[in-house]
Amino acid sequence: MVSFTFSFIAARTFTYFYPSIVLISGGLHIHHFWFGMILLAIGGWLGINYNIKEIDMIAAIVYGVGGGLIADEVGLLLTFGNYYSELTWTFIVILFSFIATIFLLNRYHDTIFEELHEFVSSKASLYIGVFLAAVSVAFIFETGNFVVTVASLGLTATAVVIILAFLIHRARKSSK
Repeated sequence: MVSFTFSFIAARTFTYFYPSIVLISGGLHIHHFWFGMILLAIGGWLGINYNIKEIDMIAAIVYGVGGGLIADEVGLLLTFGNYYSELTWTFIVILFSFIATIFLLNRYHDTIFEELHEFVSSKASLYIGVFLAAVSVAFIFETGNFVVTVASLGLTATAVVIILAFLIHRARKSSK
């Protein structure tokens, strides 16, 4: 992850300060995406073929650098030409958020599930679920924006899950 982060920062910094320095071969602009692909292949091959701690570390570093170089090109790849697209930064923020969430869930899953159980068993979960559903449905009907509609549908689904979890918890508690 460290090599990924530093290679992404280095590639982004270099292209920001020196946008006119490019490798052109046969009339084609060779982006560092291709170097990233080569490094991913080398790092993956090293990691699969050797079971030596030092080589595994080198493989991880090479693989991370390759991933960072590719991640820097995400905006260009998704927009087919807009190198300065904000998609690159959005991709990195989403990626790091996902990794942080997985790390935290792995480390604190017992505490999270315990607190989630406490939340579901309280009336506050029902009230929050109803509130989320009402607001989300209002946004679905209120907007024509695709992103807002999808986010509102996600919140509506979350609200339904919260309400159902509360009702199921209450039903199980009353049947005992």
